[in-house]
Amino acid sequence: MTEQNFVQRRSQIWNSFSALVRGNKNELKKGAVAFVSLFREITQDLNTAKANNFDPVIIERLNALVNEGNQILYGQHVWPFKSLLNFIIRTFPQKIRLHWRGILASTLLFYGIAVFFGILCVLYPGVASEFLPSRDLRSIENMYNPENYNYLKPRDVSGDADMFGFYIYNNISIAFRTFAGGIFAGVGSLFFLCLNAGYLGIISGHIITVGFSKTFFPFVIAHGSFELTAIVFSAYAGLLLGYRFFVTKGLSRAASIKKAGQDALPIIAGSALMLVLAAAIEAFWSSQHTLPLQLRIGAGVFLWIALLFYFLLAGRTLVHKQRKK
Repeated sequence: MTEQNFVQRRSQIWNSFSALVRGNKNELKKGAVAFVSLFREITQDLNTAKANNFDPVIIERLNALVNEGNQILYGQHVWPFKSLLNFIIRTFPQKIRLHWRGILASTLLFYGIAVFFGILCVLYPGVASEFLPSRDLRSIENMYNPENYNYLKPRDVSGDADMFGFYIYNNISIAFRTFAGGIFAGVGSLFFLCLNAGYLGIISGHIITVGFSKTFFPFVIAHGSFELTAIVFSAYAGLLLGYRFFVTKGLSRAASIKKAGQDALPIIAGSALMLVLAAAIEAFWSSQHTLPLQLRIGAGVFLWIALLFYFLLAGRTLVHKQRKK
């Protein structure tokens, strides 16, 4: 193979690849398949030129094209923060709004059950022991009893960090079980959603009846906004899998479940982020019992309102701009 023949045969491919990588991003996305194929050929051409000691100008040109291709192919992994930020401010809230009907139904079910059991335990104080063992109830009472020796004893930083890790493990495990229950035609997710709602209601009602509401609610109100919402989202993601198992909308069952998985993945990923944040708030803020009561309640109310507006408004501006274009 002569150098002249090599250049004549391959120059059109080099020009095509050069136009693709140096064009706008939309053209690159549309030509993603062609990019991979051309990049493979350009890499082989570079090896061929080096092996045959062709003109350094040719080698330099091919080397530049390969470097540009590498930057496009692997450069996106250099800045994961940008993708994460885009997911938080755009993808996640938009996906929640897209499924607002099902999420609203799950939310009403969750808090409806919680309120029912809470009122039941307040009206009939002894009924909590019918649902939970007395040992568990005493343990929970000690957690929120202001006269308990360890209640107002401050933890050091390492203790808070240890609790942060524990809360992450606990929160994520609850959400994962709730979501994974969707494998059983959605019944498992529905079961865990109702179970967690009932537990929340029973505990809340019992704490009110024993007179520790002033220590219980300031503790849970802040991190509860993220934790409880994430549990509802996880349950809905599991229910979505179960729903699409039966309602395929003209798709094969496998294709329907795959489509449900694509819809559920951003929801469960966003829920995981919310649970990590909830664990951080619970470990480093909620446990600060010496802070003023008004400050803790006010911060909790603010987080609930901020979370609501986040899901209502985040990403809407970007959507409108895209539609205008």
